[in-house]
Amino acid sequence: MTTLAEKILAKSPGICLYGITPPKRAIGDEALRTVVEAQLARISALAVDGLVVYDIEDESSRTDVPRPFPFLPTIDAATYADSMLRDLRAPKIIYRPVARFDRAAFESTMRLEATRPDERFTVLVGAPSRAAASAGISLGDAHRVARELAPSLLVGGIAIAERHSHGFVEHERMIAKMDQGCRFFVTQAVYDVTATKSLISDLALRLERDERGPVPVIVTFAPCGSAKTLDFMQWLGIAFPRWLQNDLRRARDILEASVALAIRIGEELFEYAHALGIPLGINVESVSVRKAEIDASVALFDALATRLRVPGSSR
Repeated sequence: MTTLAEKILAKSPGICLYGITPPKRAIGDEALRTVVEAQLARISALAVDGLVVYDIEDESSRTDVPRPFPFLPTIDAATYADSMLRDLRAPKIIYRPVARFDRAAFESTMRLEATRPDERFTVLVGAPSRAAASAGISLGDAHRVARELAPSLLVGGIAIAERHSHGFVEHERMIAKMDQGCRFFVTQAVYDVTATKSLISDLALRLERDERGPVPVIVTFAPCGSAKTLDFMQWLGIAFPRWLQNDLRRARDILEASVALAIRIGEELFEYAHALGIPLGINVESVSVRKAEIDASVALFDALATRLRVPGSSR
């Protein structure tokens, strides 16, 4: 069986990931055991190539709009993956917001990564605002430290299609990150198919111009189960075209409608990326802790993975 590392290094399409956020730090021991057991059972039943473990941060400095849900610190992503999820055989991709590290702390983390005997993956995440960036190591320096101290660590980066709509330079950021050592990208959750296709198109043209190969681009999908979840997703920076917002808000079942929309968007992106030679994969998450939305994320993963892996389809 081909491993996640082999698929990334071979620049293969069809990588299928599932994403989770660790529980809140204030959770009690009994509740933590219940959450861990549920996550282990849920993820073990999925045909995943890897598990994304988010390390979320307070992004209130990015916008003046009040956060729809209060921010509560979560258990450190690496700690959670290596301890509570150690029995899960799927490889873990750890998100690391670099602004929370000073240089010494980040160097220590990378030295520890270099001692790990198993395959290791991380996504380095830049600061949500300039104010937050001043507190820690820069993203560029973090990439350099990772290359020097943990050369076997497979490092990924963030791609934000919505940002591409403002200036059409997100593909240039991706190229720069590839030059710094990024072996794959994971996007923010996607509902704007036009912005995402524009990013894929500009990336493909730039790579063709430079006569260089692509790396896997793993597109994130997330169900939306309520108007409040929709508000939260928009607060996070996920773009919803006006018509799509209207369709979701007036839907008889917003959760069912969002899953159907995500499947259609995925199918369109798979076909488009395949035609341009960009190896596309999927990452499915739930931004909500509601059971209905988590269950919907599992159904969405199965539906998208089936379409992505069907022989003869846009793989």
